Amino acid sequence: MSLDLLALRQRSVPSSQEAQARKQGYRTGVPIKRDGALSGEPCVEVRSIGLAGDNHYNGALNPPYYERIPGSIAGLFVRQSVADKLRAVNTRLAGAEIELYLFDAWRPQAVQRHFHDVWFPAWLSKRQPELAGRALVEEVEKYWSAPTAGASSPSPHSTGGAVDLTLRFIATRQPLFMGGLFDDVTDDAWTDSFERRTLVSMSDEEACANRRLLYWVMSEAGFANNPTEWWHFSWGDQMWARLSGQPAAHYGPCNPTDSPDA
Repeated sequence: MSLDLLALRQRSVPSSQEAQARKQGYRTGVPIKRDGALSGEPCVEVRSIGLAGDNHYNGALNPPYYERIPGSIAGLFVRQSVADKLRAVNTRLAGAEIELYLFDAWRPQAVQRHFHDVWFPAWLSKRQPELAGRALVEEVEKYWSAPTAGASSPSPHSTGGAVDLTLRFIATRQPLFMGGLFDDVTDDAWTDSFERRTLVSMSDEEACANRRLLYWVMSEAGFANNPTEWWHFSWGDQMWARLSGQPAAHYGPCNPTDSPDA
């Protein structure tokens, strides 16, 4: 592995708690450049341009669900500028025989509603029955954004600017160990989770280093990380704008498929 990538494995990620506080209100407080040069940018299917991935929600080999999620699609679509940036990250990683692997990209609203309105509230209610009303909604929305509420308030994955991904070895296709499942909905999923604990095993040290590597190669390419999810990065959407200090987002909602449920 090159010295610059090794250095990233040793560089702590910033506080997820501070980023989470900064993120608040991004969907109502950040405008979208509707007449901007990128507002109508098309989407591309990432595997058509050499990126790796499979839509996690479109098959039954998808822990912790083990079922195809209603409304899911097989495609992995992102805006063209996002795709170009992902390819640049892959070029940087290639010397270490590592590549990006996508779990999800553009997401139909049926999937967003399923998890925000049904699956996650039910999961939480079993484990924290005291949660109700606004407290329940707030816990849900740490991990699952509300479905799109009009053109000015899209959920991040409906814009084509957000991706869920990890790192894997090119030759073996084995994922690098990140210390937890994709779509974990607990504190373990926060990007800085291993920074805030005593590392007591080789597994802890490896997970911490790999999360750092993923965070920094994506951040240095211009992406913003959703602090409650080590796997979620975006460029051009409202969350990216808020976390990056940009005055406006490039992307509103889009629909790269023929489905009416954008």
